[in-house]
Amino acid sequence: MPLLEFSPNGIYCPQGDFYIDPWKPVHRAIITHAHADHARREHKYYLAHKHSEEVLRLRLGADIVLTTVEYGEFLHINGVRVSLHPAGHIIGSSQVRVEYRGEIWVVSGDYKTYDDGISGMFEPVRCHTFVTESTFGLPIFRWKPQQEIYAAINAWWQQNRDEGRVSILCGYALGKAQRLMKGLDTSIGNIYVHGAVANVNEALAQSGLQLPAWRRIEAAAGKQEWRGSIIIAPPSALNTNWMRRFQPYSTAIASGWMQLRGNKRRAAVDRGFVLSDHADWEGLLSAIEATQAQQVLVTHGYTHIFSRYLQEKAIDAQAVETLFEGEPISAE
Repeated sequence: MPLLEFSPNGIYCPQGDFYIDPWKPVHRAIITHAHADHARREHKYYLAHKHSEEVLRLRLGADIVLTTVEYGEFLHINGVRVSLHPAGHIIGSSQVRVEYRGEIWVVSGDYKTYDDGISGMFEPVRCHTFVTESTFGLPIFRWKPQQEIYAAINAWWQQNRDEGRVSILCGYALGKAQRLMKGLDTSIGNIYVHGAVANVNEALAQSGLQLPAWRRIEAAAGKQEWRGSIIIAPPSALNTNWMRRFQPYSTAIASGWMQLRGNKRRAAVDRGFVLSDHADWEGLLSAIEATQAQQVLVTHGYTHIFSRYLQEKAIDAQAVETLFEGEPISAE
């Protein structure tokens, strides 16, 4: 029997009787991070990293039964040794290390392999079996240094300010929005945020995250105050009645999918900035190599293409079916 199996409810450890990021209600769930495709409602008991606590309670309910731990802190669940390790994806994101009788599996959840300044640095964990995403598991996905992307975003904002427009920059309410805010040049103007982003900001502040000064958009006096400012909003706000009040404005979205020609047009935005909280092609390969895993299971993204590539490199790899989503353009 394998240490972990892919059941109808999620990734299950029979010996420990717990699940990792289950997609159906279960008794005991270990959560890699607080994005909706990994952290779902109605589990009886939750375990996660301490920096995920406030946003998990925001999204799943203040009354969830949640235990939190530090990175590298070992727990024993029915004889199985479990610990969480930095994934670098968003604030509080974790890889789950599971060990029993000398066999070690690591479930990475979502991850990226460079430091964005707020999410912590991905920590390679040696194991026998590594469970990896492949959201951007094609050679076309190779990220530029993030400082280049921040410089481009700030130049776009400055131009909009000079021309009397509001800048509306879209990214996930949890993770991407805060990262974008950290990269902004606040000398250009004021930062306003959509209510969904504000709620997450306030939750993460309780976990110690420090951000540049920002205000809820509802706190602004009106059009004269908005003009020249930047508004951080989730992609779901694009092309809605909510945006009409900000005219004239310019829109942009920050996503790894902007690497593909045509996605900016399909997203109906003026600019697309290639910035992802997932590993690119080289990041995926380097992470897998660093684990020294003998077996690699690919859970979501370009699963079949990526696993076949690994097989061609003499790595025992296979695609497995899950309900994880990776990075859809329009989310949260």
